[in-house]
Amino acid sequence: MQILDLKQAPAHLPTLARWHQKEWSLLNPGETLEQRMARMQPYLNDDFIPAMYIAEDATLLGSAAIVKNDMDIETSLSPWLASVFVTPAHRKKGIATKLVRHVMAQAKNHGIKTLYLYTPGQHLFYEKLGWQKNRIVQYHGHSVTIMQLTLNDD
Repeated sequence: MQILDLKQAPAHLPTLARWHQKEWSLLNPGETLEQRMARMQPYLNDDFIPAMYIAEDATLLGSAAIVKNDMDIETSLSPWLASVFVTPAHRKKGIATKLVRHVMAQAKNHGIKTLYLYTPGQHLFYEKLGWQKNRIVQYHGHSVTIMQLTLNDD
C-alpha cells in the first residue's frame, strides 16, 4: 500500500466524490454529487491546504485530507483533518491510521501547531492517535465531537 497526494492520481477524484457523498451527505444537506466534485477540485491545485491524500494498492482504498475549514459553524478553528474514509472491504487493516498519521506529519512539516476534526462517532479511534475532545456540538441535526491535536516540535 502507498499513500499519494491526489494531485498524483487525479483520475480518482470522481470515485472519491461518490464515496464521500454516500458516507457524509447527511452532514452536508442539499449538496449534490456535482457540487461535491466541484468543491473537491481545489485538492488538485499546488497549495498545501487543501490537500487530499489517498491510499492505494492495486485499487483505491481510502482518503484523508487537510482543509482550511470543515465546519461552517466553527470558522475560527483551522486547519482541519477531513474526509477520512476507507472502503468497507478494507477497514480494520490500519489504513485509516496510516492516512491520518500521514496528514498529521504533513501538517507538522508545514509548521502547523494544531489540527482540528469533527466526527459523528469515531472519537475513540482518534483518541488512540493522540487527539483530544474539544467539545460536542449539534451540526446539521447530528451530534458530533470536535477534536484537536497539538503537533509538538519534538
